[in-house]
Amino acid sequence: MADLTLVLGALASPQRLRVLAELGRESVHVSELARRVGMSRPLLYGHLTRLEQAGLVVGHHSVSPDGKALRHFEVVPFDLHVTPATVARAVAESPEEGS
Repeated sequence: MADLTLVLGALASPQRLRVLAELGRESVHVSELARRVGMSRPLLYGHLTRLEQAGLVVGHHSVSPDGKALRHFEVVPFDLHVTPATVARAVAESPEEGS
């Protein structure tokens, strides 16, 4: 899994949590996902990019029967346990901010 700060930052948004919950049910293409979560595709792509950078979702392309290119996303299985020790390891492994 990606850097702890990326993961926690990605999970800190109620909108991204809704996206993760929906993708946890099934992989869907972006237009359908946008309808389900009630947001524009450009805004959804921003959230999906953040989730993808954190290693929580993965996207792939497919072609519909009528020849349209579709981008599907799915959740990458994860099990996140945050403890003081986890935080300490993340701090020790990360470059100091402002450096």
